[in-house]
Amino acid sequence: MRFLRLVLPGATMIAVTYGLARFSFGLLLPDMRNSLEMSEFVSGLISSLFYLAYCFTIILSTVITTREGPRRMIISAGMSAFAGLLLMSMTPNAWVLALGVLFAGGSTGLVSPPYGAAISLWIKEGKQGEANTWINSGTSFGIALSGAGAILLSPNWRLTYFIYAILTLLILIWNFRAIPKVGARPRLRFEKGHLSIRGVKGSIPLSVASVILGISTAAFWTFSRSFIGVAGDYSDWQLSGFWIMIGLFGVLGGFSGSLIEKGGLSYAYKLGSLSIASAPIILSFSPESLFMSYLAAGIFGSSYIFLTGVLLVWGIRVFITNASLGIGVPFLLLAVGQVIGSSLAGLFIGAWGYAPSFILYGIIGMAATLLGPKVDRHGV
Repeated sequence: MRFLRLVLPGATMIAVTYGLARFSFGLLLPDMRNSLEMSEFVSGLISSLFYLAYCFTIILSTVITTREGPRRMIISAGMSAFAGLLLMSMTPNAWVLALGVLFAGGSTGLVSPPYGAAISLWIKEGKQGEANTWINSGTSFGIALSGAGAILLSPNWRLTYFIYAILTLLILIWNFRAIPKVGARPRLRFEKGHLSIRGVKGSIPLSVASVILGISTAAFWTFSRSFIGVAGDYSDWQLSGFWIMIGLFGVLGGFSGSLIEKGGLSYAYKLGSLSIASAPIILSFSPESLFMSYLAAGIFGSSYIFLTGVLLVWGIRVFITNASLGIGVPFLLLAVGQVIGSSLAGLFIGAWGYAPSFILYGIIGMAATLLGPKVDRHGV
């Protein structure tokens, strides 16, 4: 199968599930909260459903992909994102919004494992790392698009979500046509993987590193926009521009596959974890400066996509007999770490303030460098 025939629809599907269905929520939440008259508690509770749905569906997707192959889960992810976005565009109250969030958040868990399996099936071995990281970088395009949508369409959040739903439907149709059916041709056979992490060499360091990195990135994802909004005198478009910077620079993370091939997995991991640790520290020193805030956003965006690409390749190399499990395990534990980190960040910020809390999370990110993959004789 040709490289771009799988990578292009894959990257766009990741863009609409992660960027539009999941990460756009924080940008549109202030307008939704005012329109639906939601309290801070209800808003936070609904936001947490993204993580809950993700953790459940990534387990489901890993199991089904392992047994049946990738096509069914990829199509299900697109349908879930479309349903969630459509519900959110038409919601009359917080209850329907919560249901839409469950579908939208669930799509991200459904979509990640099957693409790893699809790449291991249909892309040449030498190109698989590059294909995985470029598909993963689709998140950046989605984040940038959601930021642009917030600027152009705010405060029309219902129209925004409706446009996102139509775009998702078109990309779903593209993937439906592009992803082959397993067994449709003799050369495209799917062999069941082994659904177990027991006794798998390297699974413990991978798991611990994923949780720690999830914790270290949670404060930036959840509170960075609030931080600069409180610390500086920014306009609405500058605040949305901060989010766009995360997305645009995240595209650079697509080069992680090439760097892994050249410098090795251990080197790429250390570079990514040190870079992402610097972002909250930079932000904590000059949140009132537009330049420094955007610099921190750019570093965080590029490092996050880069680092998730590294975790993706690391996981597939650890679970060499099951690519979907190799993606499912680190991505699930990354989300678990983000749930823990986000909850604690709220407590820390309430007790100490933004700047000390962000410095703490930067230190946690630096500590994560000690948990990376070991260098073996092949340099990975």
